[in-house]
Amino acid sequence: MTVVALAQVSGPAGAGDANREKGIEAAARAFGQGADLVVLPELSVPGYDWDRERLEAGAEPLDGPTVSAWTELAARHGSWIAGGFAERDGGRLFNTGVLVGPRGVALHYRKLHLFSGEKGAFTPGDLGLPIVATPLGRIGLCICYDLRFVETLRALSLAGAQLVCVPTAWVPGFDAARWDAEGFCPQARYAAMQANLDGVFVACASQAGEWGEFTFLGSSVLVDPRGRCLVGPLAGDADAVALVEVDLAGDGGASDRGGGIRPREDRRDDVYSLVLDGRPL
Repeated sequence: MTVVALAQVSGPAGAGDANREKGIEAAARAFGQGADLVVLPELSVPGYDWDRERLEAGAEPLDGPTVSAWTELAARHGSWIAGGFAERDGGRLFNTGVLVGPRGVALHYRKLHLFSGEKGAFTPGDLGLPIVATPLGRIGLCICYDLRFVETLRALSLAGAQLVCVPTAWVPGFDAARWDAEGFCPQARYAAMQANLDGVFVACASQAGEWGEFTFLGSSVLVDPRGRCLVGPLAGDADAVALVEVDLAGDGGASDRGGGIRPREDRRDDVYSLVLDGRPL
């Protein structure tokens, strides 16, 4: 069994040092409670932003202070951290996610689908959809708006991911509603639906509350391969840390639902296919 923590932590744009420390404190607290893996939000450092000048000032290389601090913390606890930051690579900025473990960076991902004002600040991702085998299980990574494109999670699932970590900064505007009667924002509902359709665990950690020009919806969730919410939705207006134990080795019957219903086997790959890194899935 694996204990996954959602660290819904938020902060103002451009406050890289303070936001980094906030995330580290939340992750350390989760590790102290037994977490094997902590998921942090999108652009947790230097803070979610569309202002190119401010992002350039706060962006870091892959081996900069944020990834180094996350790696040090993961090594100290023998655990794992997935989270997002603004990456500088030469003159380009990327909305980046990493998975780090006791031995350093295990996954390096750059957001493929840029949302709204992100298009004026970041370069679209160029590292594909990587997956890594870890002692916890096979883990994939994507970021926020990537989930709006159903191929993203489907490709990661078909390529073998058992858990997909999704750093997010969910904002209103794309959908009319903010939260439903159970506290789910629309994005959290869609994540649960896709987890069910694709038969994979999905862990989404968002930001929450009012920060400058942005309103974040919180509603962080971890859902299983049947689309059942195992933890969350977390509050829409406050930071929170929540832990849940999951069995990544099992899919809760998602691959064989009885009565001859086997969604992956029932795919008509003689009619259609999904290609990832040149390989049909």
